[in-house]
Amino acid sequence: MQRVIVAGAGPAGLVSAAYLAGEGIPVTIVEQERDLPDDLRASTFHPPTLDMLGRFPGVVDRLIEQGLICPTWQFRDRATGPIATFEMARLKDDTAHPYRLQCEQWRLTRMLRDILAENPDVTFVYDAKATEVAQDADGVTLTIERPDGSTEKLRGAYLIGADGARSAVRRSLGIAFEGMTIPETYLTLSTTFRFEDHIPELANIAYISDPEEWYVLLQAAGLWRVLLPTAPEEAADESRMLAPDRIEQRMQGVWANPRRYEVRHRTAYRVHERVAETYAKGRVFLAGDAAHINNPLGGMGMNGGVHDAFNLAKKLTQVWRGADPSLMERYSRQRRKVALDVVQQQALRNRQLLNQRDPAVRKAHHDELRAIVADPVKHHAYLLRSAMIQSLRDLEQVA
Repeated sequence: MQRVIVAGAGPAGLVSAAYLAGEGIPVTIVEQERDLPDDLRASTFHPPTLDMLGRFPGVVDRLIEQGLICPTWQFRDRATGPIATFEMARLKDDTAHPYRLQCEQWRLTRMLRDILAENPDVTFVYDAKATEVAQDADGVTLTIERPDGSTEKLRGAYLIGADGARSAVRRSLGIAFEGMTIPETYLTLSTTFRFEDHIPELANIAYISDPEEWYVLLQAAGLWRVLLPTAPEEAADESRMLAPDRIEQRMQGVWANPRRYEVRHRTAYRVHERVAETYAKGRVFLAGDAAHINNPLGGMGMNGGVHDAFNLAKKLTQVWRGADPSLMERYSRQRRKVALDVVQQQALRNRQLLNQRDPAVRKAHHDELRAIVADPVKHHAYLLRSAMIQSLRDLEQVA
């Protein structure tokens, strides 16, 4: 009973677990997979996320060592080139890390697992799918299912549901997950092709606007990631969408390469904008994708999940030590407001800016961005918002 159960070993779950374990609170981590996944997921770490992760010795240094520091990022027009390039150094007085770091999220989860593995009060349970939650005045019971169909019940004082967008914890509690589904399917590819040697003035992170087909280029250590929206009619035939010849055709549309592209990874996924009606219900709390999901434009999903985890774990530590349990309701109010007012709105605005078809509206958007970059005060304020620093400051106003 005297432990916290964490369902899900992604960034939100493992950050929560590492924080709690570091405070001397026993933790059991339940993960559906046999090992931590290393697929193509989030790769952008924003400055305040790195500031937070400094709590865990050596983690930030190792992420920087394995990743790529990006001092600028930009919006571009597919036909004419750079529209606005944002300079992260303008945040030097606001953060210890005035840059974006490109590094795959799976590297973070493995580092945190290594830290947790050294703690005798931490238990990992792999190959165990969370299926059902029950709670009473004294604690929480989580039912897990093994691959052979057998079930087991785990008992703890509290439960953190960080088990992803299809969260069984959220569903079991009957928490609504309202929102919308974006019509396009997002196709993400990684390639060894050196776009920076061919596209003039290309930043490491570039959002390319175009009325016909926008796309995103993100550089990581040794690779470029390309995000391409795919129309519903093409996405309906996934085998065709992911066929090597079709992939090559779309990559050639990004930049004409006289040689065939070397594509290391490819994945396609539907994109949703949804927020749970509450992040706290009794002794159970939601974090990360279990609490909110959004399109990846702006790199706010994984970062928002890490910010959830720190807020949640800090308050739960206080409750564990005797604070009023109603403190967890404030966690829900604070982080839910960020998801609704900041993460979703910024991601939706980025998408609207990139795929706008009306020439007059496109020009107005582009002119606005140019004006922001040219004005030091507006430039700084824009970076505070896009880097998620402002949202953390605004949280203190949420009672």
